[in-house]
Amino acid sequence: MKQLTVLSGKGGTGKTTITASFAVLARNAVVADCDVDAPDLHMLLHPKIRKTQEFKGSKLAVIDESKCVRCGLCRENCRFEAINEEIQVDPFSCEGCGVCTLVCPTQAVSLEERISGYAYISDIEYGVMAHARLNPSESNSGKLVTLVRQNAKLMAEKENHDLIIVDGPPGVGCPVIASVTGIDAGLVVTEPTMSGIHDLERALQLLRHFNVSALVCVNMYDINEDNTEKIVRFCEENHVEVAGKIPFNPVVTEAMVNGKPVLEYAPESDVAREIRNVWDRVVSVLGLEAG
Repeated sequence: MKQLTVLSGKGGTGKTTITASFAVLARNAVVADCDVDAPDLHMLLHPKIRKTQEFKGSKLAVIDESKCVRCGLCRENCRFEAINEEIQVDPFSCEGCGVCTLVCPTQAVSLEERISGYAYISDIEYGVMAHARLNPSESNSGKLVTLVRQNAKLMAEKENHDLIIVDGPPGVGCPVIASVTGIDAGLVVTEPTMSGIHDLERALQLLRHFNVSALVCVNMYDINEDNTEKIVRFCEENHVEVAGKIPFNPVVTEAMVNGKPVLEYAPESDVAREIRNVWDRVVSVLGLEAG
């Protein structure tokens, strides 16, 4: 079993568009949407939920009014200002740190697990999908990413899939780290802008730190070919392969509006052709056969 993560140093580079197209090309892979804070791969792959799991990633302070003497110590010591003057807990502000339980003289405060989101295993036209949704204002997205990846691996082993394609979160933080550890290769999608170049460097540094083979794809390369050349030179100097350069084409937006991967919506477009070329290079690096 091989694992590929498609990632980017910032949002909006086309990472999910490419992941959805890879799902079409792979045909029988497990696809994992690990962008749990803002999942959107489901809008292109239309999963039919097979299993739902509650995710309890954080705790909430609960005050027992029968024990509370309203001394206010919990409110005074809460750095998140999650307890108001009426000694009531604001669930959106509480971080579950537990300070209130330590300072309460009557042990009126306790921490209870709360549902922070949901993880799903679903069927899609092109195989199986593991995905999740983190509730607004919740933390611990890294733990939820880990759960999604565990579900993806479980389904791959159970149903004999030889590839897991991970749509990683943007950036280089904890959720991204959880989406790249233990993978076989990472495809970094970038764009020819100054911020795109900067964030590409950060993403490649992350992959190097975890000893993951890296490939680069420049999306919308022709909107600034000078910057594209800078990216190519940077990759050459750092011995990173540029797997492809995808042109700008409004058909990508049309495909998204219609809720379809561009490989399905416009299979003969120049964008689709170049994504196929990138896919062929990726599967070659992974040691798999191109579909």
